[in-house]
Amino acid sequence: MIKMNATKAKNEFGLLIDEARNQPVSIEKNGRAVAVVLSIAEYERMVALEDAWWAKKAEEISAEGFLDQGESDKFLAEMLNAKD
Repeated sequence: MIKMNATKAKNEFGLLIDEARNQPVSIEKNGRAVAVVLSIAEYERMVALEDAWWAKKAEEISAEGFLDQGESDKFLAEMLNAKD
C-alpha cells in the first residue's frame, strides 16, 4: 500500500487517483493514517466478498434450524391468533 500525506493528496489529486487505480493509497495526517483511497474495482470486489460472507453465515444459521422470514411471520401470526 502506498502512503501519501494529506497535503500531497490534496495538491496532487490526479496522482492520488492514478495510484489508487493500481493499489490502495493510505492518506496520512500528522503521521497517522486517516483514510484509504482505492479503485472502484477493488471496492466492488470487497463488497462482493462481504456479501458472500454474510450469505454463507445466513445459510449456516438456516441449516441450524432457525426460521426464515416467511416462517417467522407465519409463526407470529399463529401466536397472535391463538385462542387461550
